[in-house]
Amino acid sequence: MGSRAVPGWIRASWSERPLRLDLVFYLLCTAYAVALALTDKHYGFRIWANFAIAGYGLALAHTCWLQLTPRRGGGWWRSRWTGVGLVAVIGMLLPLGTLLVRRLTGVDWLDTPWSWSAQPEVWVIERSASTLLDHGTPYADLAALGRPPVVNDYTPYGPVMPVFGLPRAVFGGTPMTDVLTDARLYFALTAVLCAWGSLRLLGRPHVPVRAAQLAAVFPLTALTWATAGPDLAIVGLLVLGCTLAATDRPALSGLVLALVTSAKLIVLPAAVVVGVLLLARLGRAALARFVLVFLAVCATVNVPVLLVQPRAFVEHVLKFPAGLGAVTSPAASPLPGHLIAATGGVGKAIAFVLLGAAALAIAVWLVRRPPLDGAQAMLRIAVGLGAFTLLTPATRFGYLVYPVVLLGAMLCVPSGQTTRPVGAAPTSITARGTTPLTSS
Repeated sequence: MGSRAVPGWIRASWSERPLRLDLVFYLLCTAYAVALALTDKHYGFRIWANFAIAGYGLALAHTCWLQLTPRRGGGWWRSRWTGVGLVAVIGMLLPLGTLLVRRLTGVDWLDTPWSWSAQPEVWVIERSASTLLDHGTPYADLAALGRPPVVNDYTPYGPVMPVFGLPRAVFGGTPMTDVLTDARLYFALTAVLCAWGSLRLLGRPHVPVRAAQLAAVFPLTALTWATAGPDLAIVGLLVLGCTLAATDRPALSGLVLALVTSAKLIVLPAAVVVGVLLLARLGRAALARFVLVFLAVCATVNVPVLLVQPRAFVEHVLKFPAGLGAVTSPAASPLPGHLIAATGGVGKAIAFVLLGAAALAIAVWLVRRPPLDGAQAMLRIAVGLGAFTLLTPATRFGYLVYPVVLLGAMLCVPSGQTTRPVGAAPTSITARGTTPLTSS
C-alpha cells in the first residue's frame, strides 16, 4: 500500500503490528483533544475537543480490548473500523451538529473568540458570496469602508471559494435555512464526494484502516470538519485532480486543478506536480491539453472578477496573504518558519532562504524522479505543502491537514504499470497488496 517511496519496514509495521500502532494513534489523539479542551480560547475548538475526547477515548478502549482478547470470530465489534466509526460519529458529526445549532445565537462576528461556533473563514466566505451577488466581485473595496480595515474585512481566497457560501447568501435568513446552508456542510460534502469519486476512478480499491485514520479522523481533519472546513474541500479536490491525472484524464485534471487553484492560491505548486506526472505518463500532448485547460479555466474564472475591481482583487488575493496588505495577516503558529522570522529581519530572511531551498530541493526531486502514478504525485505534493507550512513565516498550524490527508489518500492508490507509450491502450491497474487481518 502507498507509493514505492514508502520504505518497506514501514509498510511491514503497518501490516504486521496494526493494533499497536492504533493504540499509539488513539492515545496521542486523545491527549491532543484533552490539551485543546483545557487551553484553547476558541469556543468551537473546545466544543470539538470535548466530543473528541469521548470519541478517541472509546476508540482507544476498543483497540485495547482487541489487543487483549483472543482473535476468535468476526463481526463489526472485532473490526478496526469500529474505532474509526466511533471517532467519525462522536468526534466529527456530533460536534458539527452542535456548533451548527449554536451558531444561531449570532455571536460569531463579535471580537470574542470564546463565543465563536464557526471560525472566521466560514463567515468571510459566506459574506464574500453575498458581496459577489451584490457587486459582481467577492472583494470589498477597503477604501470605501469609511474606517480603517481590519483583518476580517479581507477575503484572502480566489473567486471560486465564495461558491461555498452561495447557499446561505441565497436561501439563508431563517433558523432552519441558516443551519442547512452553513458553508461547513458544503465543504464537508465536497470532500466526501471527491473521496468517493477518486475511489471510483481507481476501481474501488481496498481502503486500509490506516488511510482512514490519517485522511478522515486525524485530529486536524476532525477539528477542521467541525469548526471550519475550506481546507478539506481544497485537499479533496487536490486528491481528485491527482486521481484524474493518474487515470489518464489530462483535460479533466486540468479543469479540477484550475478550480482548486482559483479557490486557494497556495496550492498552485500541486498543478506543477500533476503536470510532471502527465508528462511522465503520457507525453507532451497530454501535458499540453492539461496546461491549455488549466489556463483557460483560470482565465475564465479570475479575469471577470479582476476587471470589476482590479485594486481590490490584488489587495485581497495577492497582497494580504503575502503580508503586504494594509493589514498584516495574523497567521502564526509555533512552527520553524514563524519562530525563525520572529527573531527579526535577519530571521525573516533566513526563513525565506530555507523556504527557497526546500522549493529547489523538491524541484530537483521532481526532475530527477518524476512521479509515475497518483501515489507518487500525492507524496510530492504532501512534502511540498508540508515544507511550505513549516517554513513560511506567516502560516497556520492547521495547514498541516494538507500533507496528512494526502499521505492517507496515497495509501489508497492502487499500484500499476508506471508509464505507457503515447496512444497505447491504458494499462491495467491492480491494487497494492495488503495483509488482511481478522481485526481489519
